Amino acid sequence: MKLFIQIPCYNEEKFLPETINALPKKIPGVDKIEYLVIDDGSSDDTVGAAKKCGVKHILQLPKHAGLARAFITGIEYCLHNNADIIVNTDADNQYHADDIEKLIRPILENKADLVIGARPIDKIKNFSSMKKILQKFGSLVVRIVSNSKIGDTTSGFRAFSRLAASKINVFSNYTYTIETIIQAGLSGIPMLSIPIRVNKQARPSRLIKNIPNYILKSIFTMFRIFLYYKPLRFFVIVSIIFNIPGLALGIRYLYILAKDIPGEHIQSLILAAILIITGFLFFILGLIGDLISVNRRLLMEIKSDQRLSGSEDIDKKIKQ
Repeated sequence: MKLFIQIPCYNEEKFLPETINALPKKIPGVDKIEYLVIDDGSSDDTVGAAKKCGVKHILQLPKHAGLARAFITGIEYCLHNNADIIVNTDADNQYHADDIEKLIRPILENKADLVIGARPIDKIKNFSSMKKILQKFGSLVVRIVSNSKIGDTTSGFRAFSRLAASKINVFSNYTYTIETIIQAGLSGIPMLSIPIRVNKQARPSRLIKNIPNYILKSIFTMFRIFLYYKPLRFFVIVSIIFNIPGLALGIRYLYILAKDIPGEHIQSLILAAILIITGFLFFILGLIGDLISVNRRLLMEIKSDQRLSGSEDIDKKIKQ
């Protein structure tokens, strides 16, 4: 059983050594533990710090591509190097490294394929009251959309089985946390959430610099992923929103004709026709989207097989 612990980094020369030194060297049930550092185009000596700590697996992206790109590049590298379990953690030592054993235990026991560490949000001192409320509300929304029971959906401390990792695809360049949960939930990947500990904050979050902007990006991500995986349901709902008032106006117009009520009512008929036609077009879009999603799922299965077989050219993808 081989475990890869990957650490996406961007200008983490100062904090990376503490993070690496805290990582476990042995875990019961794991034969080999490897560390992977993904340097996301850092301008400092993050790579040098990793080498000084004895890290053998280091990926260097040619330019700063964002956390999501660094994350998925690391996942593909780990799969290419025959990882059975992949743990993702932050470079600023935010998460308590001793909890990695607890994080991978459900995977070792075949109870889940994706395990996400739930931080004690209420006890984190550097989180403002507003941020705590938004974290909880956001997690609730993601649980509803993904049909899961994940307590902390923005936690980057998570473990993937080889199968789950092979099925994960990230379309965003911003963050992978919410997208991978929704994707896993809609794909039927078994997930668990377990409580974990956190260390004292080393630096402010680089991802959440502006809360309103983060909320908008998160909403857009949830909307887009739902649209990718459930296009028929989405467009049928939109179609119904247009068709109901359209049919109501149409029935009203027929009632007026039957009763021979005087007056000009052609405007109602035109509006009814526009609403019904628009609703019908949205329904057709849903059918087309559903057909496209079938092809997308087939392509994702092919990509998953390529990852599992190790046939992907990782070096070429990094240069891209």
